[in-house]
Amino acid sequence: AVPVAKKEMASWPLIGFAARLSGIFFVDRESSKDRQRTLHKITAEVRRGGSILLFPEGTTTDGTQVLHFHAALLQPAIATGHAIQPLALRYLTPEGRHTRAAAYDGDVTLAACLASIIATPRIDVHVSIAPGMSTAGTHRRDIATAARAAIVAHVAPTNADALAA
Repeated sequence: AVPVAKKEMASWPLIGFAARLSGIFFVDRESSKDRQRTLHKITAEVRRGGSILLFPEGTTTDGTQVLHFHAALLQPAIATGHAIQPLALRYLTPEGRHTRAAAYDGDVTLAACLASIIATPRIDVHVSIAPGMSTAGTHRRDIATAARAAIVAHVAPTNADALAA
């Protein structure tokens, strides 16, 4: 799948270089013209049979909440009649508790985030696959709301997680 990421990522040391090599779609979220250009690129990729990987919250959190989903990047799936596949990610300790070790949010710098990941002996990444969703005859906001609800159902912290936080 071709990821979609904020344009700032292109300038990150090493990660930006690797991202550019991978063919990632960068989007300038502050420019409506650039957002439209990116939507056209995504639509063309989907029409060619490619898959797109996006994080519709448009930002990162510490993993204890799921923010509002921005629906615009779902429009190419609707325009081409392709289904979407919601995936939920959770970063856990070996004991199954939520960990902030990989959190890149708030005032956390990229360097601090990477240092935290490297310093943590083990982070278990749990990927939950929600049922695929047809986009036929639906509005992108409805798809975004339904996809968010499916992901929330998979990542809602357990009581043990809340106590450990």
